[in-house]
Amino acid sequence: MTHPHSKRLPRPGVALAAVAALVAALGLGATGEAGAAEPAPAGMSAPAAARWTDQAHGFASLAGGTTGGAGGKVVTVTDQVSLAKYAAAEEPYVIRVAGTVAVQPFGSDIVVASNKTIIGVGDTGEIVHGELHLNPGTHNVIIRNLTIRDSYVEGDWDGKTTDFDAIQMDAVHHVWIDHNRFTHMGDGLLDIRKDSQYVTVSYNQFSNHNKAFGIGWTTNVQTQITIDHNWFTGTKQRNPSADNCAYAHLYNNYISAQVADGDPVWTYGNWSRGRSKMVIENSYYDRVQHPYQADATAELVERGSILRKTSGRTDEWGAAFDPRDFYDYRLDRAAAVPALVKKFSGPQRRIGVTLDVPGAYPTVQAAVDAVPDGNDVPVTIAVAPGTYREKVFIPATKPKILLRGTGHDRSDTVIVHDTPAEYGGSTGSATVRIAANDVTARNLTFSNDFDEAAVELKGEQALAMKTTGDRIVFEDTAFLGNQDTLMTDSPKLNVISRVYVRDSYIEGDVDFVYGRATTVIERSVIKALTRGSTTNNGYITAASTWTGNPYGFLITRSKIVSDAPAGSFHLGRPWHPGGEPNAVAQVLIRDTRLPAAIKASPWTDMSGFSWKDARFTEYRNYGPGAAITQDRPQMSDEDARTHTVTAYLKGNDNWAPHARH
Repeated sequence: MTHPHSKRLPRPGVALAAVAALVAALGLGATGEAGAAEPAPAGMSAPAAARWTDQAHGFASLAGGTTGGAGGKVVTVTDQVSLAKYAAAEEPYVIRVAGTVAVQPFGSDIVVASNKTIIGVGDTGEIVHGELHLNPGTHNVIIRNLTIRDSYVEGDWDGKTTDFDAIQMDAVHHVWIDHNRFTHMGDGLLDIRKDSQYVTVSYNQFSNHNKAFGIGWTTNVQTQITIDHNWFTGTKQRNPSADNCAYAHLYNNYISAQVADGDPVWTYGNWSRGRSKMVIENSYYDRVQHPYQADATAELVERGSILRKTSGRTDEWGAAFDPRDFYDYRLDRAAAVPALVKKFSGPQRRIGVTLDVPGAYPTVQAAVDAVPDGNDVPVTIAVAPGTYREKVFIPATKPKILLRGTGHDRSDTVIVHDTPAEYGGSTGSATVRIAANDVTARNLTFSNDFDEAAVELKGEQALAMKTTGDRIVFEDTAFLGNQDTLMTDSPKLNVISRVYVRDSYIEGDVDFVYGRATTVIERSVIKALTRGSTTNNGYITAASTWTGNPYGFLITRSKIVSDAPAGSFHLGRPWHPGGEPNAVAQVLIRDTRLPAAIKASPWTDMSGFSWKDARFTEYRNYGPGAAITQDRPQMSDEDARTHTVTAYLKGNDNWAPHARH
């Protein structure tokens, strides 16, 4: 864009905290998405929203923690060859399993090497007729959100002829098994063997099986394991059996509908064997024979559990250990366990891959780079509070990304750079560029803090954000800059891209909301910054809508504020890039409060094109800057009924991101 000289009065940096305060004062949403709930006191349930996290807990979180393939490339696999290739690779990977991977020959192993995350896509990722196998020395592995099923050999209920487990590991350390479903395998569902250490098994389902979950096969006493919120149903034994565990902490597990085959010994719930030290807390046993038992050489402490229609042994002796000497944890009430575990154990549709910045990836761009090309399921990039001085580009090949700040407020997480158009052009100045479709940004601040008052340049445009993708959503975000702060565009003139901005804050001075994308700004604050003039401080919009597109910019149910003098700011002007005659601006500002800074004649010409040939209208605006005059076209009630948020965003695919609010 070509603009007149633009200078903002010097000010001491970008006052991010002031943004939040301003929005709060105006009564619009500023608070970010709530984080994980605080741990509830012992014996109390926490909110359901906190039922999963991407951080390992329990023993797997100790001694350096378990991060799996964090920091490595993300890949999506749909077949055995690809799964085996990436699982066995030397370098770290986050491996997403999409759909069913059928393993051949029947019962074969998929070897999993160190530094891997294997995670089901949605709740449909599954491995059939095969085993995930961790060899001795393997470490730092996460297996989540998968179904592993159906390696059962007909007639071999005791698993004596095969060793077709769902997951088997020998002498490994730092492994987290979470939110999986294991059913109908050939031997054990989960075998953790031979001095494996720092393991957590959480929110899994074990069903339709004889020997569910065994730990041990060693005379050494080394294994430290946390087992919580698992559901054992339709199983006979090993729920689990823990042999020679240094520390086995079992809490909030649910054992129900145990196989009742009349076996007086080998049908049981939990067993502390050898020299194990086991602690059981607030679990629920329903129709179980021998709910919990211990060898004479072992120790078992139980507290707070519920037994319903049970029989047989409930052994308790020895001091065992105090789990809170090792880690903090949330303990749900035993009475709540059946409902919680039924709902939240096993694969969950909303568990996906979350890439943590800077925990797993040092920069936002590094996390974007890790997302696979052609991504077909949502990936979240969770950005911790802080200031990230970098430029970020989300290419068209990486759709379906959620870029989310994890702080309490959007001002807590800032992506910022200071490039003007003088160095790389208008597009090259953008701090963040989004070329992909179906990208959402939430609870973040995007800033270009180039100081236009400090230097003299020909190209002072300095974008905080440029989009060209379709179906882009900004929720609870801030865009900070001066000239050309926010550009919502499309790949070319006659291609329509749509952008929805809600509960956000945008500031600037010259053409700071501009482009040709169909853009809705709703329930937001737009601040027109003064440049020190008493007559012309700038222009809020500069639309370049394709003449064949009836919907350009809609600003609705928002508030425009300004520190500029009265009557010194324009609502907008028509931008015809390169003199393109078919870029005919369409802007509707409706149901929005306007400040005194807005001119009485708020629309103006640009580069020889008259504003009167553009499609500029207002509807039911209010405030000291609102008026109805000959130079302020007003939309009719009839036309206003067809210029709604729904109409602007609907397109040919009925996109309606606003409908969920």
